[in-house]
Amino acid sequence: MSLPGLPPPKPIPLRERAAMVFVERAQIDVKDGAFVAIDAEGMRTHIPVGGIACLMLEPGARISHAAVSLAAQAGTLVTWVGEGGVRLYSAGQPGGARADKLLWQAALALDEGARLRVVRAMFARRFGEDPPARRSVDQLRGIEGQRVRHGYELLARKFGVKWKHRRYDPGQWDSADIPNRCLSAATACLHGLSEAAVLAAGYAPAIGFLHRGKPRSFVYDIADLWKLDTVVPEAFRIAAQAQKGKLDMPPERAVRLACRDVFRSSGLLSRIIPGIEEVLSAGDLPKPAPAPEGVGPAFSDGEGGGDDGHRG
Repeated sequence: MSLPGLPPPKPIPLRERAAMVFVERAQIDVKDGAFVAIDAEGMRTHIPVGGIACLMLEPGARISHAAVSLAAQAGTLVTWVGEGGVRLYSAGQPGGARADKLLWQAALALDEGARLRVVRAMFARRFGEDPPARRSVDQLRGIEGQRVRHGYELLARKFGVKWKHRRYDPGQWDSADIPNRCLSAATACLHGLSEAAVLAAGYAPAIGFLHRGKPRSFVYDIADLWKLDTVVPEAFRIAAQAQKGKLDMPPERAVRLACRDVFRSSGLLSRIIPGIEEVLSAGDLPKPAPAPEGVGPAFSDGEGGGDDGHRG
């Protein structure tokens, strides 16, 4: 027995999508079969929900049940964020369609030897060289932090930014200086994109390796692999323009637009999921076999589309 009407379209693989869309002060709904943002004056803006990786809803945005349902079918991550996308309040997960990768990820994280091998692979991918031998995860974290701070200093010098150190208070956003606000906005964009990739690939955001104990620990692990090469230079470039009075918009918005462009030009979406598989494979643990007691479904929903973590 099949449902009436046309079959639902298969989700587009993440690597073929645009990065993200921010929506503020609008109602997100499904009208005449289209996913639209409707402003206070009734103006409709169509959003190709199946062609984006992440939809970020800022203050003043509301979303209907029909729109959430359509986003879930399309495998598009919906997040509720603060002004400028710099705080994450909640997220609707498109992932969770399979457990084998979750079990593999958990096994790697719980085995200290495997965890260290994964962290070393992350270090090598991020900095282009093998990490020092016979170092613990904590020691590698310290080395990584030193290199990142040095990278910030070099970029500040390159773009002529007045830079002291990385410091911001999430509870008092406006108290941070312009470079720190730009960095926070840039990393928020990258974290949203990385979380969409983690979920689409079928992994758990909370099970991290270098980062631990936070709801998005694995997201931070994966985002850090590309952070210094993509969004951080853009953050310092925009901060330099803002400090010289050359921006005609808030720096956070300028950073978001710059991140959108660099995601597209660098082809980052096409690289994140293969990168996840590569660093986890360095843990050298086999993926779990199907559960022997598993039984088939009572009825078939057909083959799923899109990436491994997409439902339906």
